Amino acid sequence: MTSLREAAMASKAWPFEEARKLVKRYSKAEPEKGYVLFETGYGPSGLPHIGTFGEVARTTMVRRAFEILSDIPTRLLCFSDDMDGLRKVPTNVPNGEALAQDLNLPLTKVRDPFGTHESFGAHNNARLRQFLDAYGFEYEFASSTEYYAAGRFDEMLVRALERFDKIMAIMLPTLGEERQATYSPFLPVSPKTGHVLQVPTLERNVAKGTIVYEEPDGERVEVPVTGGNVKLQWKPDWAMRWAALGVDYEMSGKDLIDSVTQAGKICRALGEPGPETLTYELFLDEAGQKISKSKGNGLSMEEWLRYASPESLQLFMYQKPKTAKRLYFDVIPKAVDEYHQHLRAYPEQEAAARLNNPAFHIHGNDVPESDMAVPFAMLLNLASASGAEDKETLWGFIRKYADAAPDTHPGLDAAAGFAVAYYQDFVKPNKTFRAPDEKERAALQDLVARLRAWDGPLEAEALQSEVFAVGKAHGFEPLRAWFSAIYEVVLGATQGPRFGGFIALYGVGETADLIEQALAGDFTA
Repeated sequence: MTSLREAAMASKAWPFEEARKLVKRYSKAEPEKGYVLFETGYGPSGLPHIGTFGEVARTTMVRRAFEILSDIPTRLLCFSDDMDGLRKVPTNVPNGEALAQDLNLPLTKVRDPFGTHESFGAHNNARLRQFLDAYGFEYEFASSTEYYAAGRFDEMLVRALERFDKIMAIMLPTLGEERQATYSPFLPVSPKTGHVLQVPTLERNVAKGTIVYEEPDGERVEVPVTGGNVKLQWKPDWAMRWAALGVDYEMSGKDLIDSVTQAGKICRALGEPGPETLTYELFLDEAGQKISKSKGNGLSMEEWLRYASPESLQLFMYQKPKTAKRLYFDVIPKAVDEYHQHLRAYPEQEAAARLNNPAFHIHGNDVPESDMAVPFAMLLNLASASGAEDKETLWGFIRKYADAAPDTHPGLDAAAGFAVAYYQDFVKPNKTFRAPDEKERAALQDLVARLRAWDGPLEAEALQSEVFAVGKAHGFEPLRAWFSAIYEVVLGATQGPRFGGFIALYGVGETADLIEQALAGDFTA
């Protein structure tokens, strides 16, 4: 019988493909530090967004896969670059005018525009940690400000000073002529203003571990590169962090391909190999633009969780990380239903197939059972047809359709609440009904008559067959034109559920009433 580890070594699921890179990396000897270090990076210049969550979620999936393939301990470090200077005021925060007064200060010295924390960096770090903690991620949080100040990077900063010319030789060809003239990998933190200064390094004293630079007022200042007196430009900083901490794995977005290349070269110039990496495609907003935390476009973590479970968000993150995907509200219903499809499939699968099931990569070996007796898409249409204002309205229908209750089906109960919220915010404002043409009116009247006379079972498939029969009898070709007419005339939508299932859930008589209201023009009026 194939062992779990052997099955994992053969699995084509992308987390296992990534994890096998690390198995190969330490095939001859275990890491001297005693563990494999996974890292995710976060720039807290704006509010945490859903892409930040996705990076932690995906890295966790690779970590979990590696732990099946290897007995080497692992750690996950979520690193916040909160010593970076604030270069522009985000557009999606309050008190922007006050924040503008703190430009160029480290983010952990910038005032908190929300007034809840000691700094803007602390506020954004707390927001990120609160969400990751709520989801149950196993990680260690690291602050750039704290690491620099505590001297945890001092040894590697001195090495960067020693190898200054090598770093410059890597970076200068990537810069424009004007930037080349002023570039330095070291950014001194001004003892006068506290600003993170982008100024040339005028002198270096490797023996003393210091650099000399010029303040904006013209004074020359000598500062040590250790103890938090400087920070590195972000590409050298990324590389220095990899080298100092021994990072083994980090993924990043497609927009950072060049940065990964340069950071890898600098890390090797510092005498360390650098991590295994994965480049993932970017999330796009409704207009196809890259999601930006400073713009606040696309979906926030809080917004997704208003309409669906965090597990459905995990599934969205798992699927095709190397393919660009729109991350907007309309992807949520499909993600919810697909997540539960994977849960239902899991118990019947062999071990090898389970390792390819997204449910495993979301939950590990603790995959729960699905209690979604009604698909989320159907709940949305039920909410739409009934004009639901609360989930109790939906439960009035669900109880007649399935042997379920809120206390025995908590997942379904939560989904009913999500469906009402989604309907109220996105479906209701955009419902557009149209009047039927003569052919459609005749077919809908026929369907009403058949429903009024229905004495068959209250089963989705039997009712679906009856709806099909009406469409065929009235010459709809292709038949999807018949279903489109139902959705547009009766539900005010361009697409919808298997209508037989909807009838079974909503009720035969209730559906006949609904169609008659549509034929009477009640909805278009």
